[in-house]
Amino acid sequence: MRLVATEYISLDGVFEEPGQWSRPWFDDEAGQFKWNELQASDAQLLGRKTYAGFAAAWPTMEGVGEFGVKMNTMPKYVVSSTLDKVDWTGSKLIKKNAMEEIRKLKHQPGKDLLLAGSGQLFNALMKENLIDLYRLMLHPVVLGKGMRLFPEGGRRALELTETKQFKKGIVILEYVPAKEQ
Repeated sequence: MRLVATEYISLDGVFEEPGQWSRPWFDDEAGQFKWNELQASDAQLLGRKTYAGFAAAWPTMEGVGEFGVKMNTMPKYVVSSTLDKVDWTGSKLIKKNAMEEIRKLKHQPGKDLLLAGSGQLFNALMKENLIDLYRLMLHPVVLGKGMRLFPEGGRRALELTETKQFKKGIVILEYVPAKEQ
């Protein structure tokens, strides 16, 4: 499996709580993109906070059609040292040796393993060079405050492989790890 990290991000690098700021730019074009992304995935990888938010919302969300069915039924691997159980259908807890367990998942055959949100996990995976594709959904907004996706000192050279621009201003930037210079 290929590990794809997909993140909503503002121009100033904020990724925190995109549901509170990304809606003005989310349209049918962005929805189709997210649908295609989900269809290209066999499983999700989530940190504790993102899991908690998704697990509280998706099972009871109305009007989400096939997207919601896939979100609620696909396998979900949850990385947490503090949770004792995960209740959302298809969820499996990774409590110990997370990087080793994720390496094992990556060696399984199949489609993408999709990481969304989960900033602490994202940065741990980046540090270990376990992310195969960085997919940033850059939104045309400066938020001025909020948690930044990339921490200070979290250096990683990336190579741009694809760009897409949506009518409402979202730009998709796809990167793969570059060979260190």
